[in-house]
Amino acid sequence: MSQPLTIECPTCGAPVEWSAASPFRPFCSDRCKLIDLGAWASEEHKIEGSVESEDELYSGDLESRH
Repeated sequence: MSQPLTIECPTCGAPVEWSAASPFRPFCSDRCKLIDLGAWASEEHKIEGSVESEDELYSGDLESRH
């Protein structure tokens, strides 16, 4: 029988077994999951993108200011 995959919790680095026995995976606990969510909500974590690409995405949805 093969060993289950073990990864590190992205928040605290604790080992986490990647299986149904770890309901918070990839986090080790609900606490670490909520810490990570809070970091995204406070914009400590971001996905980089250019301002121009955002303008192109939404500019067609807005009425002209003229």
